[in-house]
Amino acid sequence: MAIKTVDMNRLAAMTGNLFESVAILSKRSRQISTNIKNELDDKLAYFEGFEQELEDPRFQEEQTKVSLEYEVKPEPTEMAVDEMLEGDVYFRKPSEEDVNLLF
Repeated sequence: MAIKTVDMNRLAAMTGNLFESVAILSKRSRQISTNIKNELDDKLAYFEGFEQELEDPRFQEEQTKVSLEYEVKPEPTEMAVDEMLEGDVYFRKPSEEDVNLLF
């Protein structure tokens, strides 16, 4: 993964606080990571139960293609930052009433 600079002031301006932006990015990154893992597990689940076919080079090639497809994808954190900078991440600040209800 190549190093890419991010304008931290721009991220901080989106929420009014850099730490809130980082927390939002962290949660979104975890969501993306979970979705990618579930997707990969679903695709690899197809290959379960084919013990004898696993010896076949064509079958191994298919498994390798699936794995390589996910290795080439950008990291979930990078995807989350890009989404936030494009304005695709939804977040909201709780109102005073919401905060008071928690305590």
